[in-house]
Amino acid sequence: MTDDTSGTLDEALERLHASGPERHGWLSNHAPMAVEALVRHGQGRTVHRWLDRYREKLEEMPRSYAAITEENWHEALGDPRRLADWPDYFDRELADHSWQDVLAVWWPRLLPGIAGGATHPAIRVGHAVRTLLDDPDTTAAPRTAELAHALGYWAARHAPLPPLRQQPGPASGSAADALAAVEPIADQSGGIRERLVRLTAFPTWPPTTPQPSRTTGTAPDPGPDGLAGLPDQPEEARRRLTELVRAATHRYATHGHGEPIMLVHAATAPNAVLRVLPALPRELWAPSLDAAWAASAAVTAVYAPREPLPADRLPSVDGEGVTPEEVFAHAAAHGDEHAIKLTDTALDVARGTDPTALAAALHACAMIDPVL
Repeated sequence: MTDDTSGTLDEALERLHASGPERHGWLSNHAPMAVEALVRHGQGRTVHRWLDRYREKLEEMPRSYAAITEENWHEALGDPRRLADWPDYFDRELADHSWQDVLAVWWPRLLPGIAGGATHPAIRVGHAVRTLLDDPDTTAAPRTAELAHALGYWAARHAPLPPLRQQPGPASGSAADALAAVEPIADQSGGIRERLVRLTAFPTWPPTTPQPSRTTGTAPDPGPDGLAGLPDQPEEARRRLTELVRAATHRYATHGHGEPIMLVHAATAPNAVLRVLPALPRELWAPSLDAAWAASAAVTAVYAPREPLPADRLPSVDGEGVTPEEVFAHAAAHGDEHAIKLTDTALDVARGTDPTALAAALHACAMIDPVL
């Protein structure tokens, strides 16, 4: 963390944990994710002022419906009446087990429902885990409580995608070409829940036939299960996931105008998964990649426009000397939680050397209404 010497993040999380994960029965509470990004990128001094403005979007935690136990959790999975019960369950689990052990048990259970809650629960888990990875042995109550809230939100909104046919993937095998091959659904009306049920097929990605090595010029034997035959399956999964996050961020620069707020999640959802990988057993990395692709492709299919924005209408940072720090400061001043989160992901991609990622962040700030 770069700006948490005074405990700003922990104070903000404690302030937020009296609030529920949603408002108006569906819209997500973005505050825990946004304040984590603000603190991480040196904007901790703005956090409480930002929360003061966001306060009108917070609702109290809903009432308990019924306690969740080891015996009944299967039937409670995906039940939004349990929005308060699931965090209580994870609080108990985290009191008895390390956060890494709880995550290892529940990640594969929750992963098939990554699209639930418009991917926000999974994104919130990514932010929570990132704070815990800063100090893996931490017992800081606000941060473990945030993981309980995030996992609980995901469990309550767990919602698998409909059965999908697999279409041929791009010949290049690249994530960018795979996203370009995702066919927008014909009827892009209604909310995300109405749109997701209209999905029928996705391109196959990552490719089941590995691409030739840049050093040897030959492709390794993929084996019967694609990635499973590679010399180091987990590392290949991480490499592919990193590629997907970059491709989705770049694509936001050219296609984000289709729905500037919702298309943010095509990049931030897979990035949340990427952030969690170091905390997971390596055998979970490949299935995590598959789920991240499904989430990114689903958001792309239900919101992306068919045509890109003309190049002359894109923000440019080439030759302007704009730093990642300046881009994030601009997003913080803009104030919208989606612009902040997209910029947070863009900075992960940019690492100071990717002007297209920074342009995507500036484009989000230009298209999304600022918070005044």
